[in-house]
Amino acid sequence: MDDSTFDQLEAALSAAPGNVALLTLLLGASLERGEHERGLKLLPADLEQWADATALKLAAAQLCLGAGDAARALQLIEGEDPAARLLKARALAALERLKEAQVEYRAAVDANPALEDMALWRRLNVSVLDFPAAEGRPRLRVISNDDTDQSEVVRLLVPEKETLTFDDIGGLDELKKTIHKKIILPYQKPGLFQRFRKKVGGGVLLYGPPGCGKTLLARATAGECKATFFNVAISDVLDMYIGESERKLHALFEQARAQAPAVMFFDEVEALGGKRSNTRESTSSKLVSQFLSEMDGFTNDNHGVLILAATNVPWSVDSAFRRPGRFDRVLFVPPPDRAARESMLKVMMKGRPMADDIDFAFLAKNTSGFSGADLSELVETAADEAIEASIESGAEQSICDRHFKAALKDVRATTLEWLTTARNYARYANEGNQYDEVLAFLDKHGKGR
Repeated sequence: MDDSTFDQLEAALSAAPGNVALLTLLLGASLERGEHERGLKLLPADLEQWADATALKLAAAQLCLGAGDAARALQLIEGEDPAARLLKARALAALERLKEAQVEYRAAVDANPALEDMALWRRLNVSVLDFPAAEGRPRLRVISNDDTDQSEVVRLLVPEKETLTFDDIGGLDELKKTIHKKIILPYQKPGLFQRFRKKVGGGVLLYGPPGCGKTLLARATAGECKATFFNVAISDVLDMYIGESERKLHALFEQARAQAPAVMFFDEVEALGGKRSNTRESTSSKLVSQFLSEMDGFTNDNHGVLILAATNVPWSVDSAFRRPGRFDRVLFVPPPDRAARESMLKVMMKGRPMADDIDFAFLAKNTSGFSGADLSELVETAADEAIEASIESGAEQSICDRHFKAALKDVRATTLEWLTTARNYARYANEGNQYDEVLAFLDKHGKGR
């Protein structure tokens, strides 16, 4: 609208101040021209009291918001239509009422996706963090529209949402009893243990062939303890810059201590705590030393923090980790026995089309040395056989005994190589009888010395 037309319409409004349609038109023109103050001068003082003037009030609210008067804009907005709720979100954002603004924005966009405004959404998710002044440092105010106001460790330590218990794990009954007695009971009866001056927490090292459920056991232990589970990956710690790996490791432990009771799980722990005698790099030795310090350092209190670690090569873990107060409980996670294999196969077949002729006892007998991962591969291969048969016949074929027997010809146990290596260490490098459990397992299952 040009200046002449606007002036003429403004003069007409002066002659008829109650003309709602004309006032609405002028307010819209003011918005188009960016003349917020001029448009606001046209508003009557009692506009909030006008009935049946929703569109007029919406335009007035836009002018108020453009002029920086978000409070009055919020008073003028009426109705629950998407456009009104989006404008309300803008007004609330201007007033720093971000949580309320997020609710209005989501409601507006859910009703009309065309109103989506990513710039506004980023503004609604802005984070403000105040750092008080300290000696040698001024007061800082950090404003960000992502999660950089949180420490890096928050992104690394994301608690698992799914809770597992021992009921979700087939087999390993003796090991579960040991874990319950030595690890879970201190969390369930902390008062009794404090009476005997025993701390809740500590360190547990799980070792055994790959694919036998060490990670699953760690998560189930956290579920039984009703503790927060933190899965720490190697990439969460290791850094190319000198000193950064140690700093990250310290931050991870600090976060877990702050959220106790908590379970920290380090998979493939030999990558972080390998033998210092086997490395020429001083940085690796420093990281091991930092790890040891965090586990029982003079200034750290790990009460309520259980540190679980898993490894396939326990002989590569630095011996300093095994002394009491660190990984003082070392548990062998063996391949499942026959009864456990039968139980695991039945669990893995739940929810799949299955014939009645499957002989699970026969399958368990002929899968000696299979890990849980190997059994899963056996089931997947049998399912592939059934799918191929279904495609050939043009009708769905359930997984039957014939498919499993065909799968048995293709799937092999992957634990045998590990057991051979472990047998050699148990026979010739069994300092402190640390591999007696491996020898007992091999003797019992015919893989002995």
